[in-house]
Amino acid sequence: MIRSSFLFLDGIGEKKEKALWALGIKSWTQFTNSEKILGISPHRKYYYDRKIKEAQSALYNFDSKYFINKLNSVESWRLYNFFKEDAVFLDIEASGVESDSFITTIGMFDGIDTKTMIYGINLDLPLLKKILSNYKLIVTFNGSTFDLPMLRKKFPEILPNIPHWDLRHACARVGLKGGLKQIEKELGIKRTNNIVERMYGGDPITLWRMFRGSGDEYYLKLLIEYNEEDCINLKSIANKVYDKLVEQSFNTTL
Repeated sequence: MIRSSFLFLDGIGEKKEKALWALGIKSWTQFTNSEKILGISPHRKYYYDRKIKEAQSALYNFDSKYFINKLNSVESWRLYNFFKEDAVFLDIEASGVESDSFITTIGMFDGIDTKTMIYGINLDLPLLKKILSNYKLIVTFNGSTFDLPMLRKKFPEILPNIPHWDLRHACARVGLKGGLKQIEKELGIKRTNNIVERMYGGDPITLWRMFRGSGDEYYLKLLIEYNEEDCINLKSIANKVYDKLVEQSFNTTL
């Protein structure tokens, strides 16, 4: 979808982009190969061609950060299909909701394997920074409100300067409302453990407190499993919602 996007060009808004699509200009190549485009002056066309070639160069060099200031954060979903093999699906858990709460769990999924770091057990900040530096896109659910601000507050400079796609807002755009678990159910995504499937928002806090209070690793294992499934299911949601957004975008041009 990113190679069908023109919103990063000065003076091109949603309405103008849809007008281009309606003219059959649905890719960067089609744009640059067209000698003339209705509604765009030759001078402006030449300028846009240069900007598109600049964007192509960044894209094919896997420079995702180029698009941070080019696309509104709401439109970062357009990068997903190109960078999904280099995306990290990230989810954190905290000790509570109070101002002095701390991060208990940091979960990451690269599409194949999960990595989980636990406070007081294996949380290694230099290693975490190194791991995150390998990715080109961060995908979360409600991460713009919770996960990323908390990571920046507790661990400044730990996050790489790459685009972030918050699935909560993307889901709302395609009519999927509610929390992560509700959306999983609407999309037919099931969890492997019945206990974990019945858990909701506050339960990771309870599990952490029970683990710290009793020392029983059963509660820690449940917490890790809960977090891992959050991360893994983000990819399933991202795939489904991305397809819906693409369909929605092009259908509205008719």
